[in-house]
Amino acid sequence: MITFKEKSEKTQKTVSTVAAVAMLCLAAVYFVLLIGGAAFFGADSPFYRSLNPFSGAGDYIIWIRIISYACFFFTIGYLIRLAISWLVTFVKKGKAIFNLLSSFIKYLSMICFLFATLRAFNVDTATLLAGVGILSLIVGLGAQPLIEDIISGLFIVFENVFDVGDIIIVDGFRGTVREIGIRTTRFEDTSGNFKIMNNSDLRTVINLTDHLTLVPCVVQIEYGESIERVEAVIKDNIEKIGKAIPDIVEGPFYKGVSELGASGVSLKFVARCEEANRFQVERDMNREFKLLFDANEISIPFTQVVIHSPTVFEKPDASDIKKSRKLIEEQRKNTDEATDNDYRA
Repeated sequence: MITFKEKSEKTQKTVSTVAAVAMLCLAAVYFVLLIGGAAFFGADSPFYRSLNPFSGAGDYIIWIRIISYACFFFTIGYLIRLAISWLVTFVKKGKAIFNLLSSFIKYLSMICFLFATLRAFNVDTATLLAGVGILSLIVGLGAQPLIEDIISGLFIVFENVFDVGDIIIVDGFRGTVREIGIRTTRFEDTSGNFKIMNNSDLRTVINLTDHLTLVPCVVQIEYGESIERVEAVIKDNIEKIGKAIPDIVEGPFYKGVSELGASGVSLKFVARCEEANRFQVERDMNREFKLLFDANEISIPFTQVVIHSPTVFEKPDASDIKKSRKLIEEQRKNTDEATDNDYRA
């Protein structure tokens, strides 16, 4: 059964694919007109001069020139980002650098289009750039957190603190890095929940991917079992268990008796694997050791409830009742005499 989330993701993917194909078709038509338009329309025609973003002589139709700028800069930026996305599939490390470069290309194409459009309206862009420089200095003094996020993001990428696809722990949140942006970083946990944090807030990070993860497994046996016999069975089969679990990189290893518990003796095993396979390896180890102990008749303790049958007591007969009353009378009489002698004394 397809869930709502899967259906939404499928629809979003279809829309994105259709939009991408439409943009590529429009870009293809534009570049065909740009390359062959001079021969078809004439190099001096107002339409071709408006269509050609590199033409600076003569009059041009302003709305065609703006559309031409949009097609040229956004198409070039899109093709570069498409090439970057293709290159990312061939690398295991450094994906964050490519993603950061892709974001930079996207913003750069927007800025180039903006300045080209202003130039089409005869705005002095050189003076505007100087004014923007002064304005950016003023804004920068009041946007220090934003600048701090950007610089922190650059340090994260170039110092290889973590990369896209790494599993990390930040502020108690364990998740996979999905995107490292210019200002924020996005993580996803095993339940599909996303957490977005500013790059400057990523101060204490535990990267679980840059080393193998230690996976423990504790199995109990009953106190009546012989530890030597159990250890002999483990020795003969522990390598087979390692081969039966392909996600294990090193081990498993037997570490000995870890605890003398209330109902059994705890035996500890450990193995090393990739962090992404940690929980599956733990489940597989529990299964394999349970099967091994069952096959060799090694008992694993479990909670038991012992029910006792009620005791059947004998009822007194008439002779017992008579003796009981006689005992009470004798003891009472002896008690009264002892009390009187105490007073006389």
